[in-house]
Amino acid sequence: MKESYFRCMKIVIAPDKFKNSLTGLDFCEAVETVLKQVYPNIEILKLPLADGGDGTIEVVNYYLKGKTIQLTVNNPFFEPVKASYLYAENSKKAFIEMAEASGVKLLQPEQFDCKNATTLGTGELVLDALKRGAETIILGIGGSATNDCGIGMATALGYRFLDANEDEVKPIGANLSRIKSIDESQVHPRLKGVEFQIACDVTNPLYGENGAAYVYGAQKGASVLDIKLLDKGLLDFASVLEGKFNVDVQSIKGAGAAGGMGIASKLFLNGHLAPGINLIKNLANFDENISGANWIITGEGNLDAQTLSGKTIKGVLDSAKTKQINVATFCGGIDFEGKSPEELGIQYADAVMNYANNLEDAMKNSLEYLKEIAKKFAHEVLK
Repeated sequence: MKESYFRCMKIVIAPDKFKNSLTGLDFCEAVETVLKQVYPNIEILKLPLADGGDGTIEVVNYYLKGKTIQLTVNNPFFEPVKASYLYAENSKKAFIEMAEASGVKLLQPEQFDCKNATTLGTGELVLDALKRGAETIILGIGGSATNDCGIGMATALGYRFLDANEDEVKPIGANLSRIKSIDESQVHPRLKGVEFQIACDVTNPLYGENGAAYVYGAQKGASVLDIKLLDKGLLDFASVLEGKFNVDVQSIKGAGAAGGMGIASKLFLNGHLAPGINLIKNLANFDENISGANWIITGEGNLDAQTLSGKTIKGVLDSAKTKQINVATFCGGIDFEGKSPEELGIQYADAVMNYANNLEDAMKNSLEYLKEIAKKFAHEVLK
């Protein structure tokens, strides 16, 4: 009887990474191995997830099964840099991370200067995907070094941004106020026929005290004066966008993401902005694949108040709730600030820090402690 019960029990393993310690794929393999050792006939489905941050590209390729395309493009300061993206020929899908060409990761902190930075290189990656025949492009817009409202990206795709004399403006944030009109007569012909999905996890408006310049400018090298200049540029350019596209720019949630790439992606690419976890779940056919599961085992580095603001575990809980599936979280650490896991919709929670001697031990031996957590869960919960 017990053997047949485990033959029909379905467990979905759907974690994020443990940053600097364990990848989502490592988590899946380790937990599957332990559960299979205890119950050889159990059905296990591995669906690693990510929320658009570090490590997302590895998870995306688990589903895309594409190849890495590398080319030389412009970095934030118009210098050549090698950048990569994923492209799957079979499904005609591409995954591009803005940070590859236009990110702070390409610069030393003393080089940060977002008023003079451009998203041109990101546009060049998009252009290459278009030329290869991409029909769907997933664009992650985290980690940018820019505040140009996406005009660099759009320039690479054929948009022209003109000043009062109808001369083309250099596509950097410092020049936004100079733009008086937008010419789209030379836009790449395939652009309108491609579906763009934009991984965007913030809701900032384009300008103002909660906008791109005031909230993110300083960490990208902008001085107090730079921030005022950039914010005015975003305000001035917003009126140009509103005249061109007949849209209330400031009302769009996420318009200010990545120095204005949020609104640029929506208007220049006709993109759909959504939290990164939602896009990865769609790629994994997550809601369909978890049907009939008894448990979903998920996890990430730390389970805390931030978890419920768009992180991977929140995405899992949302899907599990609609299908009334139990959720277990195996995390690095847990800090609920007085709340119980049950209050968040989690039926079982355990953490590496419950087993490790200290943080260093936890980081170094997270895989072994994760196996202990899985073994305890198998014996005590799945019995």
